[in-house]
Amino acid sequence: MAFRYLGPDRLEVQLDRVLEELANGKAPKEIELKNIDIKEEPTRRGPRGEILQGESKNERAAAYLAHELACLANTPGAGAIILGISDDGEHIGTSLDPEWVRHRIYQLTHQRMTVDVRVGSLNDTRLLILRAPEALEPIRSKQRIFWRVADNCVEVDAASWSERRLYRAGYDWSAQVSGHRLTDARPAALEAARHFLRQAGDEGSQSLASASDEDLLRRLNVVASDGVLTNAGSLLFVSTPEPGLDYIRRDFQGADSTLRVTKPGPLLAQLAEVETAAMASNPTVHVPAGLSHGQIRALPRLALREAVVNGIVHRDWMSPAPTVIEHVGNILTVTSPGGFVAGVSPSNIITHPSTPRYRSLANVVSALRLSEREGIGVDRMVAEMLASGYERPEIQEIDGPYVRVTLLGGTPDLAWMEFLSRCSPPSVSRDVDTLLLFDELIARGWIDVLRASPVLQRSTLETRAAILRLEEVRSDGKPVIVPVSGVPTTEDPAWRLSDTVRATLHYRIESHFEPSGRLQVVMDWAAKRNRVSSSEVADLTGVTQSYANTILKRLEDEGTLEPSRPNRRGRGFYYRPA
Repeated sequence: MAFRYLGPDRLEVQLDRVLEELANGKAPKEIELKNIDIKEEPTRRGPRGEILQGESKNERAAAYLAHELACLANTPGAGAIILGISDDGEHIGTSLDPEWVRHRIYQLTHQRMTVDVRVGSLNDTRLLILRAPEALEPIRSKQRIFWRVADNCVEVDAASWSERRLYRAGYDWSAQVSGHRLTDARPAALEAARHFLRQAGDEGSQSLASASDEDLLRRLNVVASDGVLTNAGSLLFVSTPEPGLDYIRRDFQGADSTLRVTKPGPLLAQLAEVETAAMASNPTVHVPAGLSHGQIRALPRLALREAVVNGIVHRDWMSPAPTVIEHVGNILTVTSPGGFVAGVSPSNIITHPSTPRYRSLANVVSALRLSEREGIGVDRMVAEMLASGYERPEIQEIDGPYVRVTLLGGTPDLAWMEFLSRCSPPSVSRDVDTLLLFDELIARGWIDVLRASPVLQRSTLETRAAILRLEEVRSDGKPVIVPVSGVPTTEDPAWRLSDTVRATLHYRIESHFEPSGRLQVVMDWAAKRNRVSSSEVADLTGVTQSYANTILKRLEDEGTLEPSRPNRRGRGFYYRPA
């Protein structure tokens, strides 16, 4: 069968971008990607750190590269190594012979991997670019299987690797037939499904909730031919092989558990019981009338549900380990077996297109109105937390691999919620882009398109549009953000909170206007924009032009900044990072 790859090679595009940024002086830690690693050749340094003469053959380097490239080959999408750059960005280079390296890696991986090795040049420094092919079968190194998690090689078992491979091939385990029949569905699970549908409140959900048992299951698409349930139907309505959820409640860290919910049975019944227990341990906070109907929870209910449901839909159901929900005080941590599905990472999880591990299972959960967008719902989780004045959810992949989601609840920020309620249009409090921009402005003091793009996890074009939408938002009839004064027309614009909003949210941003906070804002601005003027400092920190000059002179004396002109005079004068 012929295979055609359409469009530019994504890895080559990434390599070009990384090499360009290295040429511009950026350090590897700032630009390394999950599938592109930047390495220094082993044994090239002497006992005092001096650079030694390179050799065309280096056994230690070959063994090291064989391990790292096997790890990349086992990772979805495979990857490449740029050899000859130190961790701090020094261009050391390499003298290794590419043909020898290719053959030696082939030998060290027991004839399982042939890598592409080519010579590159970076500012007259000779590099090697080694590209690993994606493995069709796991390539072992040191008798074990490794793949990349973030920027580390971690061990993974063969079953997890095979499950990831099947996913990339389009195989959906949850859509396959199980050994259970339609008549095996448990009453507790059917009642839980109807409960969730009635909670949704819309007409379609109410109609589905009132359907007969058989009709309900068929309309949820969990019944295959001859009345046999799919694996998704078996999990949700009959039983999980082992307890699928393990809920642990503690009043504070280190305390004994006051409640634990973990038992086998239908996954929907487990979810209903865990949600009931979690909400019973989620205290109500009374707020002024008009805000969330007068009361809200210490952890927003929808954010809590999204975290738990994500731990069900996106987990690896080949693993016998449960999804663990630790509820300590007002902090909820959900840890689910199985890493991120291919293409998803903490840096794009809010905006990445829906890619559930088990599409059929995700569709059922979505039809039951338990989660948005086929079980993704991360954007709603983020919006719910930020709208209450809490921190953004922390989502990370940890060794195992597992995915861990942490929600930090507590006492909601009532002044912030009241501020949002006065903003127009009213959708501001539900718009995740707007809330993320506000959060970044409060945390940093300013935004521009390049800074906000990774926060929103959107392209620069989409980010610019989001900022322009925020410029149109009004609070009590006044703008909520304004352009930073003093930015030359030749530079990209930047924005800060308006004076009205600064006054309203002074308690959240007061650190920016204290002496140490001012210095932090100024140094941050200078580092990101590669320039800073007294006009910009005055507008960012709320000081006079004269005092802004004092701040800049102090930073120059400390060696942090240097003047753009020796005489420090004239129109357009500014400082830049030293």
